[in-house]
Amino acid sequence: MSDKAANVGDMRQAQQPGEHTRRDFLILAAGALGVVGTGVVLWPLIDSMNPAADVRALSTVDVDLGPIEVGQRVLTTWQGKPIFIDHRTSAEIAEARADDHSPALIDPATDAERVQREDWLVVIGICTHLGCVPLGQRTGEPRGPYHGYFCPCHGSLYDTPDAPVVPTSLRQDRARPDTTIAIERPSSP
Repeated sequence: MSDKAANVGDMRQAQQPGEHTRRDFLILAAGALGVVGTGVVLWPLIDSMNPAADVRALSTVDVDLGPIEVGQRVLTTWQGKPIFIDHRTSAEIAEARADDHSPALIDPATDAERVQREDWLVVIGICTHLGCVPLGQRTGEPRGPYHGYFCPCHGSLYDTPDAPVVPTSLRQDRARPDTTIAIERPSSP
């Protein structure tokens, strides 16, 4: 028995500081395997929090702005909501800028804050009072005295840059979707 005790002691003394043993390798391998295993288990859980493919498909809509003439208003849908696209005339732009600090406007946002490009107004076509769709987007619909949009449900009026106007029950502009107006050249056939 003393021979075995002497051999174990000799092995411990034979190991120099900084040398790696089999035990060190096993500890590192087990730790690495634990990290990889944790990643394999957590990845599906984290990935399940991403939006579904059908939701991602509805998150963007491409509209060809080329055929829309100046002064024309177009209606499209995005995520089931009506979107009003207005190709504004220079007179509408000048009127919107002149009305930026009008006391009749409830929401103090300026025209520059409401649009990405001055000649295009893109807004969600839902009234902020009861959620109905205001008139004034299609030709022949009443636009009210401010030539913007008119909500027949409760009489709210929006001016051309889409700000609610006094007297009205509204206290804010209609929501504007995140828009990117990209100008692309048509590809040659």
